Amino acid sequence: MTRLDFDMARIVPLPTLGSPPRRRRSSRGRVLFLLILLGLALGAWWWRKRHQMFIAPPVATHTVPATAPPVAALTVAPPVPPDPLKLAGLRRVSVALDGALETSLVSSQGAELGKTLAQVVSRTLVWWVSMPGGLRRGDRIEVLFQERPNEEPLLYAVKLTKLGQTLRAYRFKPEGASFARSYLSTGEELELRLKGGPLDDYEQVTSLIRDGRKHKGVDFKTPVGSPVKAPFDGTITRKNWNFRGNGNSLEVSETGGEHRRALFLHLSELPRAQHVGGRVTRGQVIASSGNSGHSFAPHLHYQLMRGERLLDPFTSHETYRRALSAEHKSAFEAEMRRLEDLLSSPASAAAQLGPLSDNPRR
Repeated sequence: MTRLDFDMARIVPLPTLGSPPRRRRSSRGRVLFLLILLGLALGAWWWRKRHQMFIAPPVATHTVPATAPPVAALTVAPPVPPDPLKLAGLRRVSVALDGALETSLVSSQGAELGKTLAQVVSRTLVWWVSMPGGLRRGDRIEVLFQERPNEEPLLYAVKLTKLGQTLRAYRFKPEGASFARSYLSTGEELELRLKGGPLDDYEQVTSLIRDGRKHKGVDFKTPVGSPVKAPFDGTITRKNWNFRGNGNSLEVSETGGEHRRALFLHLSELPRAQHVGGRVTRGQVIASSGNSGHSFAPHLHYQLMRGERLLDPFTSHETYRRALSAEHKSAFEAEMRRLEDLLSSPASAAAQLGPLSDNPRR
């Protein structure tokens, strides 16, 4: 066999049985094809959403039949105006007495506030009626006050309606004055003052002989160190007796005249020059007010005696009322109108409390 024959024999395929086997497609190609289809679908979806963002939606039109009822206009409730009492930081109480004053106020305000408020209100009412017997069932009391933590309430206006008559008092502090005081609508002070009394000025009378408390003297609320003056010519007959109760104290016995004795209790200190047997003259400064002994706040206890009989300083001394000067009258009248508006405001029945100065608007 020649070489050519040998080579031809090599390339001739051998006979096979049946059809030749089919080649399997690669699984990788199939996965790639599916991923391409998925990508195209996601791209089409994104393009459609993006395109819709810039296309305004069609405006729906509705034809309203001629017989359709008119559409009711939307009404908005007007804003509720603020309570003027809340803005002023005050509260209002109005009670018709159905028994004792304290009972009525406790029923209205609770035990703690009601009892304290009754004591403070009584200091005003005592200048109009005897306490407590001067009040009767059906009398109406209206009070405008500020409630203060750890202090007694501060009154700004008090109205007493009794037998068809209304009595009013308003808190006011004239410019330049040391203290705010209660004034009648006429511009006169509510409280009487003593001519030749032991103090030239003070904040308030907190206890009277006739206030029903069975206290033996008049208590003047005044800062520690206020000058105390002798009400008449006399001699010092006692000094610092019963110190635990009276604190620093002096007794001056009148020389001649009505033979009265004046007692001054809870003084801050006594001048060394003051001694038993020493003489004093009317109007002479003999001591300074304080808070010594059995005392809960700075004040002066002033007591008058004749023998063993207790005298009321407000009947033993001449009395008078101070009136506002013309330059302060217009400011007082403006404040009086403001307080009257607060007493009569519709929202005042729901009055709330808050911090306040002596004069909320000044």
